[in-house]
Amino acid sequence: MPKMKSHRGLAKRVKKTGTGKLKRGHGYTSHRFHGKTKKQRRHLAKPTTVSASDYKRIKEMLVK
Repeated sequence: MPKMKSHRGLAKRVKKTGTGKLKRGHGYTSHRFHGKTKKQRRHLAKPTTVSASDYKRIKEMLVK
């Protein structure tokens, strides 16, 4: 049976932290900023971690 390939689209969007968590960027950051507050834009610019409910599914997609 061939090796499992990692999902390349996801691999480009997620990085692994030193403690093993998965770091991701926020959505809704490419355009239409006039409809968002400064606080909202500031918080969306910062990275966050993958939620616990999605962690297992995303980890399986990143098999290497």
